[in-house]
Amino acid sequence: MSDPSAASIVSTPRPEQLTEASSPATVGPAGKKEKPRSLLGDAWIDLRRKPLFWISAIFIVLFVVMSAFPSLFTSGDPDATALSRSRLEPSGDAWFGYDVLGRDVYARVIYGANASIVVSLLSTIGTLLIGGAVGIIAGYKGGWVDGLLSRITDIFFGLPFVLGAIVILTTFNGAGANNGEWEIKFLVIGSLVLLSWPVVMRLMRSSVLATKEADYIVAARAMGASTGRIIFKHLLPNCLAPLLVYGTIMIGSFIGAEATLSFLGIGLQSPVVSWGIMINEAQNYLRVSPFLLFFPSAFLVTAVLSFVMLGEAVREALDPKLR
Repeated sequence: MSDPSAASIVSTPRPEQLTEASSPATVGPAGKKEKPRSLLGDAWIDLRRKPLFWISAIFIVLFVVMSAFPSLFTSGDPDATALSRSRLEPSGDAWFGYDVLGRDVYARVIYGANASIVVSLLSTIGTLLIGGAVGIIAGYKGGWVDGLLSRITDIFFGLPFVLGAIVILTTFNGAGANNGEWEIKFLVIGSLVLLSWPVVMRLMRSSVLATKEADYIVAARAMGASTGRIIFKHLLPNCLAPLLVYGTIMIGSFIGAEATLSFLGIGLQSPVVSWGIMINEAQNYLRVSPFLLFFPSAFLVTAVLSFVMLGEAVREALDPKLR
């Protein structure tokens, strides 16, 4: 995963753009002054005008509901096997056909959304928490603390993502590991977080360095505010915009990463149902039964594109230079 700079995600707003007076008071139709809008308020107004935002948001809500309540979309059992219907093509009885073991592909695609969405969401949250915490400490403290944390980050950043994931997952989730469903999920989540947090750390550190010398931070420090209050009350809220954008895009990236690891046979494994596992199982039957590969791939690509498009829309709304 590449190391984006703060400018490539969203430009760090000037201090005066982050206060409540970021937008000048306007006069409404009745002659009354409207309340000044914040940066997020302006961004929300801009987002509501973008068709790309609504299209991606609708798909994301659909996938989240599908992940949380799969029974709303299908009454089939994703694990019910019947060799008599092996590789039967799509029909009225099975919209997406049956796989090699006679399992309903439609039911498996619906239930596969849960593993992909849950793994990507939890991995993103863990990455943002760890990387954001290390980045804000390094950027605010500076000096030897910044130097030490930056060098530790460089060590982790030097680990190749795919190679590191292969080493971690084959060690703890290799043949004969006999892990349960949630144990497998948490191993995949842990490997994604461990190999991805340095990017967030650098992004947060850049935002903190650009913000910590702002007038309101200096004033709070001069008034005797504690370090914790300055960080959580003043610094952190004004550095969240780049993380919000990158976190949205990261969800889509983690969906693809989870599918890639599962396709390689080192990520999620049975009894877990995921799109990556379905693509792995369908690769040997691409010529004779292409529908086994097409449907899970279509859902995977749509989910990744939805989160990436949402991240792009949020980036454009939060970046004052793009308005």
